[in-house]
Amino acid sequence: MNRMYINGKWVKSVSGEFISSYNPANHEVIGTVPRGGKEDIDLAVEAAKNVFESSEWQSLKPSIRGNALYEVARKVRERFEELAMIETLDTGKPLSQARSDVESSARYFEYYAGMADKMFGETIPVAPNVIDYTVREPMGVCAQIIPWNYPLQITSRGVAAAIAVGNTVVVKPAEDTPLSAIKLAEIFSEIEVLGGALQVVTGYGSEAGAALVNHPDVNHITFTGSVSTGTSVMISAAKNIVPVTLELGGKSPQIVFPDCDLDETVTWVTRAIIQNAGQTCSAGSRLLVHSKIKDEMIAKLAERMKRIKIGPGINDSELGPIISKRQFERILAMVERAKELGARVIIGGKQAMVEELDEGYYFEPTIIENVSPSSEIAQEEVFGPVLTVFEFDTEEEAIYLANGTSYGLVTGIWTNDLSRAHRIASKVKSGQVFINDYGAAGGVELPFGGYKKSGIGREKGVEALQNYTQLKNIAIKIKSVD
Repeated sequence: MNRMYINGKWVKSVSGEFISSYNPANHEVIGTVPRGGKEDIDLAVEAAKNVFESSEWQSLKPSIRGNALYEVARKVRERFEELAMIETLDTGKPLSQARSDVESSARYFEYYAGMADKMFGETIPVAPNVIDYTVREPMGVCAQIIPWNYPLQITSRGVAAAIAVGNTVVVKPAEDTPLSAIKLAEIFSEIEVLGGALQVVTGYGSEAGAALVNHPDVNHITFTGSVSTGTSVMISAAKNIVPVTLELGGKSPQIVFPDCDLDETVTWVTRAIIQNAGQTCSAGSRLLVHSKIKDEMIAKLAERMKRIKIGPGINDSELGPIISKRQFERILAMVERAKELGARVIIGGKQAMVEELDEGYYFEPTIIENVSPSSEIAQEEVFGPVLTVFEFDTEEEAIYLANGTSYGLVTGIWTNDLSRAHRIASKVKSGQVFINDYGAAGGVELPFGGYKKSGIGREKGVEALQNYTQLKNIAIKIKSVD
């Protein structure tokens, strides 16, 4: 894989330089991709704009776009194991999780294929002699800046939604995990209707990514990543008066009451912090547990975490490696700073040693208590398998703790009292709330996004299509008969 996809062709970067992609499990090079820059972005945006403005694309029936997206889904499933292997080697995640990501990718294309011919407008009663109606039209060229933790899944959810309603797309995958986006472009290249609708430019965020979000011919920007980078994206978009969809960080609470099914809760709380080695914006990273069951729950969690199999994703271990040395050192430093402030590490808190492997950065699943709700580790994303514990006695305390960060992405509520669950769900400032569940199997259909610094707009579900369309109102005056 040493080409990127621009204007329906496989090309090198203008500079001729390359970036190596590494397997986080052992730091072996698994591929190289072009180091795209501003010149390459200019070519990609120009190509996307030309396709969007072409009479062929403008006259394409929505149902034909939908059928083409169904074909993408079919081809994704044809390459199921190949894509899963690419995702595992590129990100380090367990193979079963990579397979789940591939299935989600196919589901996004299926779901939005079915929506392509269902973007309805409305008629508005104004006056007897006026027919007024609205239509939803595509934005134009949509930029997609993809993170490294779920590259195939997040690329698919944005690309499928944008193209379903008639846009063209330029994708800049993360430099750490670019390989599945190239494979997706390969699938698009095999479908004549969609060949020019997708451009993929690989490269560094500071070079290709910055050029893309600053390009004057980009009409919408979708970004998933950190708050700091999301802020920079917003500033760039503001200069061109371009709308953005931002899916940023999370510090999601799991609120646990004494009447829950404790064993079931322990299972899900564990899954929610170790999935993708905790490198997930929606990770359930704060455990808010009622004082009556705190000790029992922590004991059960610790026992469960001791049994977690740690190792390379290719072995389908439960917990794979951290994406890079830099990210590993960041996690470790946050834990050490918490300990200096008096936090107690119940389990984990250090590098995990994996037999027969000298390379790769693995972090033990970690539980920390005696943490101030205002401390760094309670407030900021760790992006690793680190769970902080807080106790409460009343619903009011639980809600106060749950809302006590600058994020508001996901909340888990564990109780058999559904009246209580509804009360809390209505008061937490969170884009998604799960009651006696967490994640709902990926939830292609479920709107996903956050309150506060967790982002702007919604991905997934029907709601995502609003991001990629703009509303036009048309009023027709009817002349009276003389």
